[in-house]
Parts: sequence; structure tokens; C-alpha cells
Amino acid sequence: MTADSSPAGRLERALASLRGLSVGDALGSQFFVPVNYPLLKRSELPPGPWQWTDDTEMACSVVAVLATHHRIDQDALARSFAEHQDFDRGYGPAVGRLLRLVREGGDWRELSAALFNGRGSWGNGAAMRIAPLGAWYADDPEQATHQAEISSYPTHQHREAVVGAMAVAAAAALVAAPGGPPGAEALFDGVVGLVPARSAVGAGLRRARDMLDYGDAATVAAVLGCGRRTTAHDTVPFALWSAARALGDYERAFWTTAQVGGDVDTTCAIVGGVVGAGKAGAPPAEWAGRVEPLPDWMRTSL
Repeated sequence: MTADSSPAGRLERALASLRGLSVGDALGSQFFVPVNYPLLKRSELPPGPWQWTDDTEMACSVVAVLATHHRIDQDALARSFAEHQDFDRGYGPAVGRLLRLVREGGDWRELSAALFNGRGSWGNGAAMRIAPLGAWYADDPEQATHQAEISSYPTHQHREAVVGAMAVAAAAALVAAPGGPPGAEALFDGVVGLVPARSAVGAGLRRARDMLDYGDAATVAAVLGCGRRTTAHDTVPFALWSAARALGDYERAFWTTAQVGGDVDTTCAIVGGVVGAGKAGAPPAEWAGRVEPLPDWMRTSL
């Protein structure tokens, strides 16, 4: 049995992953205090509506572009990012300025390549938004990594950021594949086999695979990182470790991720998007009901 490769089937999977991403993002963002320490406990969920951040807003552009073009069109994606940027969603200063300049007529190719003295951004922004693309390409994980790479460049051109996005997309594609997600080790084997090995993200993924039998998330986060540096290699390996250990159990995956602190909205967005890509990985209905609706422009573009 193969995954439904029709546009409708692909969109259904992408939207399921987007729902998981938005819940992880919105609830994860409730855990921030100035010292990046988890503020809430499991029994103290805040009242809704929970607001999502730039993670979800940019993921909406990814899904909208896929729905329209059935692939990543970089110009359309950059334009959507720029046109739909809400300044109150927590964009980083470098990407925020880039999107403003794109709106003013700047060339995203030049602007993105020039970031950080010409090195490009190695932040986790390309990875945080990409899980729905992986779900879209559940029938072709290799194409998922290729399209994820293409999707990174309008904002993140450093190789580590690109590989981070490729890894998250590969994981979501494998989780959304027919027959349900693979086991944790098989998932990591698949992801490691689909991304460049000679990268800090790749090295982190291999360490994460070796730590799958560790039960203490704080210890794993201390080794792998949990987004405190907001870099792809400080974020993606731990997020995929957390997702792999709780496939099909969204609530467990979320709390495993949130409890260690760090860039909680982003790590939980990645985990939510990957776990939510699986048929058994939907977030609890109560949680989904507390998240604010997706933006009107995204819903009308589908």
C-alpha cells in the first residue's frame, strides 16, 4: 500500500501535521519566562485561546504554497512569508528585517545570503515550519528532503539550518507513511540515511539515535541541546529524539519536550508536527480546542 499521492490526500496529511505543529507551538509558548524555565505544570494548563507564534505562521505559508503549486516555489514562499508576517508573533530580528525588505522590493536571494556576514542564518527557523511538508511527501521521503532544502533558502542559507529542515521533513514523511510510523530506531535510521552526514545536525542525529534508551530527557537535552542557542544543531536532534520516543502519543511527546525548557515553542512545534503527521498522533481534542484558529488568509488559500 502506498500513500495517497493525490493533491487532496497530500493536503489532508499536511493539515494534520500543521494542527500538531500549531498546538505544540501555542502551548509551548505558554512556558516561557525570561530565564527560559518551564513555568507551568501538567495540571495547570492555561485558559485559551493559546496564541501561536511565527513557527505556525510560517508553516501556514509552506502549506499554502504546496496547496497552490504542489511543490515549493521559492519566490511564492518568500512572498507569502513577507506578506503575512505579523510582527507580534515573535520573529527573530534578522528574519524580521529580511521579510520587511522583501516587502519593500528586495531580492530574498541576496538578502538571505547576506545574513550574518554572508554565512547565512543557521537558526532553527527553517526546521520549525517544515513538518507539514514532510507529511505532504509521505509517499516520497527523498523528495521531502529535497523540497525541504529548497524551502529553507528564502530565509536560511547556512548548511546547518538547511540540514535541520531536511531532517525534520524526512522524519515527518516517515511518520506519515502508510502502515503507521516506524519504531524509534528505524525512524532515526531513515532520517540519518536521508540527510548529509557531514554536518553538526547529522552528528547530533547520530548521537540522539545512540541515546534512545535514555529515560531522562534532561540528560539527553544537556548532551544534544534543546534550542537555547536557537541553532538548528542545538534544536533538531533533541526534538526528533523526543518525537521518536513517543510516536502515536502526542501528549507524552509534548511533555517530554517541554519539561527541559529551552526554545520551548519551537521544539514543541517540531515535535508536534512530526508526531501529528501520524494517524495516531493527533493532539488531544481539548488542547486543539484551546488554540486560536489558523489565520484567515491561510484557510481561504486552500
